[in-house]
Amino acid sequence: MIIAQISDTHIALDIPDADRRATDLALSIADINALDPLPDVIVHTGDIVHNGRQDEYAQAAAILANARAPVYVLAGNKDNRTALRETFAADGYLAPNLDFIQYAIERYPVRLLALDTSSVGNKGDFCPERLRHLAGLVAAEATKPIVVFAHHPPFVVSEGPEPVHFESLEVMSELSTLLRRSGRIVAVCSGHVHRSVSSELEGIPAIVAPSIATALRYGSYPPHMQQKPVYYVHRFDPVRGFSTETRVAGDA
Repeated sequence: MIIAQISDTHIALDIPDADRRATDLALSIADINALDPLPDVIVHTGDIVHNGRQDEYAQAAAILANARAPVYVLAGNKDNRTALRETFAADGYLAPNLDFIQYAIERYPVRLLALDTSSVGNKGDFCPERLRHLAGLVAAEATKPIVVFAHHPPFVVSEGPEPVHFESLEVMSELSTLLRRSGRIVAVCSGHVHRSVSSELEGIPAIVAPSIATALRYGSYPPHMQQKPVYYVHRFDPVRGFSTETRVAGDA
């Protein structure tokens, strides 16, 4: 299975680099569309827009609509759950009766679990209700491998100024423990940090995708990459396991 991951597009309308952010997202989608083979899915791991406004979501959705693969979205700390749900409701995978954006995609050889780690602040949270809901999602199917997606990384991040991106170590530990116990999770993919990070969660590959918005991206990049958005292509094979490729949008 092939999964393209994009993150932290921060689409906005009334800022000096608004056009650049939209262009970065459009370039990324065009690059994904040109991949051969085409990914099975595209997952956006949150902070789709910057201010949670409906008109920002309308612009983001119009660009994402050009994707040739199905797109699934998560809520980041900059997102507004109500506006996000309204914008992407027609796609049918967002449960209307939940207070949070959390779901499973079952139609592929690998199960995709999307977590809602958003809180009132910048850092992540995962309340007991979300923890119970996640436990139910994990237990609902007992054979397929699972890739988990979350906006905030539920593990210590080795690069950047902050190693912990949750409100408390206890909350992050509870979530991490649940993920480890299943025995079938093959990767945990997140965003939020705006830089590329590869780590492990008790032997599980733990990946942080950089910001698609190039002006907001952290880390050092060669000159030819500095003005180009970067995204990830994840692959899972039952024999070879999980792997991640870094893609530079616009590179041949």
